[in-house]
Amino acid sequence: MSTSGSAPKATDHVDVALIGAGVISTTLSVMLKELQPEWSQLIIEALDTPGAESSSPWNNAGTGHSALCELNYTPEVNGKIDISKAVGVNEKFQVSRQFWSYLVENGRLGDPSEFINPIPHVSFGRGMEQVDYLRARYEALSAHPLFPGMEFSDSEETFAEHLPLMAEGRDFTTPVAISWTKEGTDINYGALTRQYIDAVTAEGVEVRYGTRVTDITRDGSGWKLTSKNLHTGDHSVVRANFVFVGAGGMALPLLQKSGIPEIKGYGGFPVSGQWLRCTNEELIARHDAKVYGKASVGAPPMSVPHLDTRVIDGKRGLLFGPYAGWSPKFLKTGSYLDLFKSLRPGNLASFVGVGIQELGLTKYLVEEVLKDQAARVESLREYVPEARSEDWELIVAGQRVQVIKPIGAPKFGSLEFGTALINSNDGSIAGLMGASPGASIAPSAMIEVLERCFGSRMGEWAPKLREMVPSYGRRLAKDTDLFREQWDRSQKSLKLER
Repeated sequence: MSTSGSAPKATDHVDVALIGAGVISTTLSVMLKELQPEWSQLIIEALDTPGAESSSPWNNAGTGHSALCELNYTPEVNGKIDISKAVGVNEKFQVSRQFWSYLVENGRLGDPSEFINPIPHVSFGRGMEQVDYLRARYEALSAHPLFPGMEFSDSEETFAEHLPLMAEGRDFTTPVAISWTKEGTDINYGALTRQYIDAVTAEGVEVRYGTRVTDITRDGSGWKLTSKNLHTGDHSVVRANFVFVGAGGMALPLLQKSGIPEIKGYGGFPVSGQWLRCTNEELIARHDAKVYGKASVGAPPMSVPHLDTRVIDGKRGLLFGPYAGWSPKFLKTGSYLDLFKSLRPGNLASFVGVGIQELGLTKYLVEEVLKDQAARVESLREYVPEARSEDWELIVAGQRVQVIKPIGAPKFGSLEFGTALINSNDGSIAGLMGASPGASIAPSAMIEVLERCFGSRMGEWAPKLREMVPSYGRRLAKDTDLFREQWDRSQKSLKLER
């Protein structure tokens, strides 16, 4: 058996190396197999199973981020609801639906009900200010073609009809309102990842589990990846023409190891999460919706409270949260040294700048970390007034690393609550950093990788891309007929008709 200091094994060479076997990397793997089937691919994963970190269903909210119910995508600006971000996110999610439909229709994916199921999406407001906001949001979104079937009510009876668990024991002297659509979905990204893996391994893609990439260095026009087998201690070297880093929170340090100038100044701010998971089957059966409310002041978007129906491995579940926490780890299975190892002379100013600007977030995280079970259940009672502590257990959710983006003086850093795609100037390496909406827009993000890194091939690939995603190159927000056609198609292909 080799030790950690032993010489690397003989070198492999592949056309494409993907780091991480989560939903992001495997989405790109499937796409490249469709576009360039003769290219050799290797997926390297530190864990022993695919999709077990951020893609795991218990580590994320499972929302198809189509902006149907997430209030942080529709801010109120100068007295008006700005829906531009909601429309943009929705368009990207429609790309996901089209891509999955193509794969199901062509036998690349199996039963879609293993990874996607119809669940109503509901927005919830309490107090007159939130009720007025929710009404204005509904009026703005319901007039847009990408948000079909939206409804609104501030009636106590309608509230109780749609959300019996939330109505029971509620004091309706405080005004409440809901906006909802039956067209929402719940997604098990872990199951989707496993189906992706099955599809590409059937086409000859190799996956090395229990293997951590320890270094990435230039090798002519390509890259040399050094990795360690975590079970045997063996080291190996792989040379690749193109490298994609889809390693969740570890994307930042791995891109830093590559030395590409494009990553200079970037940092990462880790935020962990916890859920209350319902253990009472009767309560689970009485709630059928993803209900999103307003975030607390200073809370990051990933901490928007929601009472969340899940369908995981064929079984219904119910979550509430997330309760934000803090850990210096960049992955749930990471090291407590991850954050400190990511510090560089080039990104210290960005970290300091964010620390000064985000005092509200710091205060919020400290308060969340100090919450005990009684305080967590008290927060839950804003949604489920008669919640009992014994019906809910605390589970640890996934770890997220929010992007700290470098900005010039006098502002030395910006905390971003979305995803950031980083690629080298020559397009030989790329990586995706950040969190929400992440997994739900992976196909759209990976098409952007193709455009940035394989620009010379896009003319050749365009017909196949339009076969996989018929809206490719077009704006669904401006092409109502195409949207409706693809919506109806995906409803049928993905078995989403209720």
